[in-house]
Amino acid sequence: MKNVTITVEDATLEWVRIEAARRNTSVSRLVGEMLTDKMQHDDAYARAQRDWVADTSSFSSGGKSYPTRDLNNG
Repeated sequence: MKNVTITVEDATLEWVRIEAARRNTSVSRLVGEMLTDKMQHDDAYARAQRDWVADTSSFSSGGKSYPTRDLNNG
């Protein structure tokens, strides 16, 4: 583990201190957990996006014609 120094607004620091106390943990551990959660969320989103882009089956008509737009139907 590495130590880091961060700069935050006074109101943010007050909130994180209260939140850490509420969770019975340190500010350092809480911020570390928040960053880990953010990293995992972003990684999962990027993976899902790559999988969706790679899945070309949703772009295929299966050899059938796509329906035409009927101007009288709207």
